[in-house]
Amino acid sequence: MNTKIQKWGNSLALRIPSSFARSLHIVNGAAVEVSLKNDKLIVNPNVEKKILLDDLLEKVTPKNIHTEIKTGPAVGKEL
Repeated sequence: MNTKIQKWGNSLALRIPSSFARSLHIVNGAAVEVSLKNDKLIVNPNVEKKILLDDLLEKVTPKNIHTEIKTGPAVGKEL
């Protein structure tokens, strides 16, 4: 597919065809990584890795676990 580079402020902009955007799940305002490789412009969507509780808990060890912090006697609905 051919498209045109257009002026956008002091920069140049590339329009992404809607069919490409849909297949890559790119929406307006999505973050992408732009790079050059072998004189070719590469645009990759930034995919946020989901953080799972199990992955976080896997890193807890007896050496790095926090102890209880005393803040005074229980008040209100804590009783």
